[in-house]
Amino acid sequence: MLETLKKTASFFLFIIMLTCNSVFGTQFKNTQKQLDEYAAYVTEHRLTEFGYPANQELKLKEFYKWYIDSGLYGTMTNNVGDPFNSSHTFLNSLDFEREVIEFFGPKYGFEKDNLWGIVTNSGTDGNNHGIYFGAKYLEKITGQKPVVYVSEDAHYSNRRLANLQNLELIIIPADEHGRMIPEKFEKALVKDRPALVIYAIGTTFKGGIDDQNAINAIIAKYPSIKVYRHLDAALFGGYLPYTKYKDTVNRKVHPFDSIAISGHKFFGMDEPAGIFLTTKEIKDNQTPYNITYLNTNMPMINCSRSAVSPLKFWWIIHNTGVKGCTKQANGMLENAVWLKNELDRRHWPAWLEPMSNTVYFKVPPKSIVDKYYLAPEYDIRLGGELSHIVVMQHMTKRRLQNFLDDIAKIK
Repeated sequence: MLETLKKTASFFLFIIMLTCNSVFGTQFKNTQKQLDEYAAYVTEHRLTEFGYPANQELKLKEFYKWYIDSGLYGTMTNNVGDPFNSSHTFLNSLDFEREVIEFFGPKYGFEKDNLWGIVTNSGTDGNNHGIYFGAKYLEKITGQKPVVYVSEDAHYSNRRLANLQNLELIIIPADEHGRMIPEKFEKALVKDRPALVIYAIGTTFKGGIDDQNAINAIIAKYPSIKVYRHLDAALFGGYLPYTKYKDTVNRKVHPFDSIAISGHKFFGMDEPAGIFLTTKEIKDNQTPYNITYLNTNMPMINCSRSAVSPLKFWWIIHNTGVKGCTKQANGMLENAVWLKNELDRRHWPAWLEPMSNTVYFKVPPKSIVDKYYLAPEYDIRLGGELSHIVVMQHMTKRRLQNFLDDIAKIK
């Protein structure tokens, strides 16, 4: 009897295993199919997304080969702590992160002996640190919370982040070129409070660059106001140092206290990342949060940070170099000018701001907007509905010509 029960139980266990293998095997196949379909769609359309700033000429294939061959893909790494201080943890890439910061710092006019920064999770993360570091610095030296000033055309993250940090925010009107209007800034300036001014170095839609000289001249008229200047330079901050416009983001020419740059726009990262740079003086005037558990201080907002992003940045630096970045940056600007001229030749209303790779124009029919994933905007001063193309590295003249041919078919 016992033997019969054992055989019956074994039989049912065998049937259950067969059923599970069938169900889960089918489920896995369906899951794999779903992933394959997603990958096929993205890779097919990645070169026709003209409305958003992403470099699709990625050069990370060899990085991933090394990443797998080295065995690092099977290890959880975490950049906890300050890359400029030691930490108890060792499964990190803090040394590489520090090298990345030290490479980029001088490109923006920072001295290596007065430089601090981190590789961030995104451009928004960089802006969050700029606002946070600026607010805490001003509060420490004045005893007052600052007022945040930003252009209405600057990236929307700045508004959200000021709200997140419970800071008073004043939005300054922008002109038809997307630049903060200096006279409006002066009129809005609160004279008895410190000022945290965010300069848009390339606005989201029009690519307008705030006039630092004009805004700084206004600030100089009120020497009693303590000021912190943060540059939101997500896209433009990536390529400007490699062009004749490099002084625009050089703090030795235009004084600023911090800057945020994206890694997944100009530099060709395959996921959101960025760089936040500031001075040691600013960092030293933050609440240090010395953590015994880590044997380090934690001035930054986020505790855990990617240890892989600094490795990718390091890889890109060494495999692209200044020469490669210079070629890419100037190629983008040349193609943007070419596109603007071609739209002019077709009598299609279009605009291109100085130093910008973003051509904005009268919105075409929906079929073209959908085909090229064009971003929408509205400005009555320029005739109403608009679209734009952010001319990145992968947007060759041949690909842009396809767009122009579609424009030419419009009756």
